[in-house]
Amino acid sequence: MTENQTLNTIFNRSSYRGRFKNEPVPREDLAMILKAGIAAPSGCNRQTPSFIAVDEEELVKGVKQIFPNPSCQTAPAFILVFTQEIAGIDGHFYNVQDYGAAVENMLLAMKSLGYDSCWYERGIRRYTDPISALLRVPEGLRMVCLLPVGVAAEEVHPAKGKKPFEERAWFNLPETAK
Repeated sequence: MTENQTLNTIFNRSSYRGRFKNEPVPREDLAMILKAGIAAPSGCNRQTPSFIAVDEEELVKGVKQIFPNPSCQTAPAFILVFTQEIAGIDGHFYNVQDYGAAVENMLLAMKSLGYDSCWYERGIRRYTDPISALLRVPEGLRMVCLLPVGVAAEEVHPAKGKKPFEERAWFNLPETAK
């Protein structure tokens, strides 16, 4: 049986909240990560997420000053995720699902390229306006997520406490329905 790189990446990715090595992230790698986000599925093909990769030293420092999270202070780059609410052809909004799929694609791309990250969403809300102002983000785009990007300087530990398969997945009928 051959090892499947995609599944290996999925099963070995975890949120990293440690220090990063003082190594720049090449722009080609950042572009590949952004392309992975763009390639994500999108409800009614509305393509509501937009992204900014921040790798210029002064802007990276600015993001760190605005968002003082300790685990982001050594990140050499950031990817910021923005969304806009655009109704699908069915009248529903899929922007949350769209950026969720895009972020997961980017996290997997990061891991496959040798980088680690953590999905910061809820904790960034009070920082979104100042960061958007720093980066001169166009009107209509709302920042929803921040991803530090870098090479881990500490051991990366797998996610803890995943419930067993049998408690979260079934074939045909849930156990409680049998």
